Amino acid sequence: MQKAIHLRNVSRGARAQALVVSLCLALCCSSAPAAESATGTVKPPAVEEKSPGEHPLDPALAIARDGVRRLQENVRDYTATLVKRERIKKGLGEYQYLHVKVRHRRNENGRTVVPFSVYVRFLAPDSVAGREVIWVEGQNDDKLIAHETGIKNLLRVNLEPTGFLAMMGNRYPISKIGMLHLAEEMLAKGSRDRQYGECEVQFFDNAKVDGRACQLIRVTHPQRRPYFEFYRAEIFVDRELNVPIRYAAWTWPAEAGGEPVLEEEYNYRDVQLNVGLTDRDFDPDNPAYKFP
Repeated sequence: MQKAIHLRNVSRGARAQALVVSLCLALCCSSAPAAESATGTVKPPAVEEKSPGEHPLDPALAIARDGVRRLQENVRDYTATLVKRERIKKGLGEYQYLHVKVRHRRNENGRTVVPFSVYVRFLAPDSVAGREVIWVEGQNDDKLIAHETGIKNLLRVNLEPTGFLAMMGNRYPISKIGMLHLAEEMLAKGSRDRQYGECEVQFFDNAKVDGRACQLIRVTHPQRRPYFEFYRAEIFVDRELNVPIRYAAWTWPAEAGGEPVLEEEYNYRDVQLNVGLTDRDFDPDNPAYKFP
């Protein structure tokens, strides 16, 4: 699961960094536990009335823009369990379970008074359980702080979020984690795809994720084109919380009539909004954490 790194003839700092080469952090979300309740039985998709010249993506983009606005205006912070799986160079990885604390950036009078902040504790699988990572925008030279688990928990290490070691085994850096970044990324992708045709959009009004009522937006590009990033993407918006709690994307089937290939999925469970996170929640010296 984790690439082996030889520690002979390297510095102490490099050895420390090698202990955390498999930091697994996510963005913007299934045949495994995370997705069993995400499919369920849904009614036929709603038919959207479109104005002349309207692109099939326009109703979805309107929802995405509203979602970004709601997150920016109404959500200061949240905690959740993130269940993720990503395809990387070695293939589709196993499910990972992470407890996350996320605090959104807040600006006043053109300056940042609260930086975007992330705390992650790995819950499963056993090979990574107990690992902790903190990243606060603009602090610690913009580097993340991490430590390994068990007997390897010798010292803290500082890593560039987009550097080789921090990105090993990951599709996205820790700076892109969270529901707001997920909504922003989907809005950006949809805006790019709007330049082209060959796009099908469906809306399901009674989908569920972990028993929670959601609206499912499914976007499909039937024809593989170099400018499309995915064959099918699905985003589930929690109807009560008004936030995206699941995203999954597939690439095109290997052969005609075959099954699409899962590339990534992210599920936010047990979401608690506006819990009042403070700087202490993103301090490695917090006695509730296990940083050495």
